[in-house]
Amino acid sequence: MPKLLVFQHVAHEPLGTLDPHLRREGFRIRYVNFARHPHAEPEIDGYDALVVLGGPMNVDECEHHPHLRHEVRVIRDALDRGRPVLGICLGAQLLAHALGAHVGRAPEPEIGWYEVRKSKDADDDPLLGHFDDVERVFQWHGYAFEMAPGAMHLASSERCPNQAFRVGDAAWGLQFHLEVDQPMIARWLTTPANARDVAGLHGGPDPILRDTQRFVMRQHALAEEAFAAFVQRVRAHRGPRTRPVPCAQPFPDRAES
Repeated sequence: MPKLLVFQHVAHEPLGTLDPHLRREGFRIRYVNFARHPHAEPEIDGYDALVVLGGPMNVDECEHHPHLRHEVRVIRDALDRGRPVLGICLGAQLLAHALGAHVGRAPEPEIGWYEVRKSKDADDDPLLGHFDDVERVFQWHGYAFEMAPGAMHLASSERCPNQAFRVGDAAWGLQFHLEVDQPMIARWLTTPANARDVAGLHGGPDPILRDTQRFVMRQHALAEEAFAAFVQRVRAHRGPRTRPVPCAQPFPDRAES
C-alpha cells in the first residue's frame, strides 16, 4: 500500500479533490498540519511520495514560520532519494527554493480564474500533457518563483511567466490550484485569514464565484488526469526505501531563508 506524506499549512487548504482520488487508489495518507504542530519535524523515511500544499505564508518568512526550513530540507531529501514530489502554490515555491531558484513577490497577485498557456515542453508531460494550449485554472498567490537550474518550464500566464515546472521525471511544481472544488473556493473567499486579499479584489468575491460556476468542471477533468498520472508515477517509483544515487543534478548549497 503506497504511503503519502502531506505538508499542510492551514486547515482550509487540504488535498481537496486529490484526497478522494488517492484514497480510491489505496494510498495511506499522513497529513502534517504545521498550523497545529508548528514544531513538527516529519521525515520522508517510510513514505513513497511527498505533497506540499499551499498556505498564506511565504518562503522568506522563516522567522515567523520556522517549519519552512524543515520543509525545504525534507523536499531536498525526497528529491535525493528519487521520491515523487508535488508542490502546489506555496508548495511549488518551496520546491523551487529547494532547487536553488529565487522566490519573491510577484509584480501583481493572481486571485481567481486566469488563463495559463502550456509550453511546448509540456506536450509530453505526464501531468500537463493533456491540457489544451490555453486553459483557465484557479489561482491565489502573491509570490512567484523563477525557474530552477535544470527544471523544465511547463506553463505560464500573462502576469506570471512561471506557472508550472518539472524536475527530473517525478517532481512537479504547480503555481495554480488544480485541487480546489466549488465549496473550497467559497470557503477561501469567506475565511478571515483571506479577508485582506478578498477586500482588494475588483468587484469583490462575486465575479470569482460566477467564474467558478463556468470553469470548475473543466478544471476537475484536468485535475483527474493530472492526479492519476502522479499516482502512476508514485507507483512506478516504489521500491526499497534506501538512499539511491541522486538522478538529478546536485542541489546548490545555500543559506536557508
